[in-house]
Amino acid sequence: MQVRRSAFAGSWYPSDPGDCEREIRSFLAEGRQTPQPEGNFVAGIVPHAGWYFSGSIACNVIAHLNALASAEVIVLFGMHLGPGDPAVIMDHGAWETPFGPLPVAEDLAAELVSRFPFQLETPQRFTPDNTIELQLPFVKYFNPEARIVAIGVPPVETSLEIAAAVVETAARLGLGLKVIGSTDLTHYGSNYAFTPHGSGAAALAWVRGENDRQVIEAMLAMDARRVLSEGRQHHNACCSGAAAAAITAAGRLGAVQGHRLAYATSYDKHPGESFVGYVGILF
Repeated sequence: MQVRRSAFAGSWYPSDPGDCEREIRSFLAEGRQTPQPEGNFVAGIVPHAGWYFSGSIACNVIAHLNALASAEVIVLFGMHLGPGDPAVIMDHGAWETPFGPLPVAEDLAAELVSRFPFQLETPQRFTPDNTIELQLPFVKYFNPEARIVAIGVPPVETSLEIAAAVVETAARLGLGLKVIGSTDLTHYGSNYAFTPHGSGAAALAWVRGENDRQVIEAMLAMDARRVLSEGRQHHNACCSGAAAAAITAAGRLGAVQGHRLAYATSYDKHPGESFVGYVGILF
């Protein structure tokens, strides 16, 4: 099996499996400090900063997805793509994680490649991408027998068609499926050339109480097209295509509403004039 080597292990998250497991156990302990939703969730939205900043949120979302019933296949939508970019997929091989390789669900991937004009990556030829890679140790840890299809989706309507096809194709192939969408929220400050409300406390309050809130409300309402619009117009979702695709798939899998598990910003860990919002949502 050809394995795509990790690009962020040892920097954005631990490369050693023991260190990874210790962090995961710490994240789970953090999650238990707040009320936990109950249910057999079929999809989630996670952030993708380094584990120090947002790993706890992503970890607890993925843990909840596997709490009552694990899935044979996890489809993970992500990647920083613009409206003019093609969708991206790796259709064979496996992904490296500290807990061992995470194989691609090649049967599902092959069906999707036959229907959509993807840009194909391989285990040897790919663009390093944190939005997907940072979730893989959590997927492997909580569902060690799972296979995965990771798909980069731009913020366009076609991404919703891909998401619907994922669910339809998995059902036709008899594959148990759960879905994850990876996005951070507002990137605010001079580091990101986005300062519509200046700096300081007022800017942080605007991001938390208005800009991030608007896109979170759209996510909770499972309004995929509004999520795309929010990301384009208000710069409050860096991978709105991934979030919208996960919402579309969640609806096709029977979900009717979202549950906000956690919200935070990088300011909470590292105060400064530039910061990023993070949310964890379950469907």
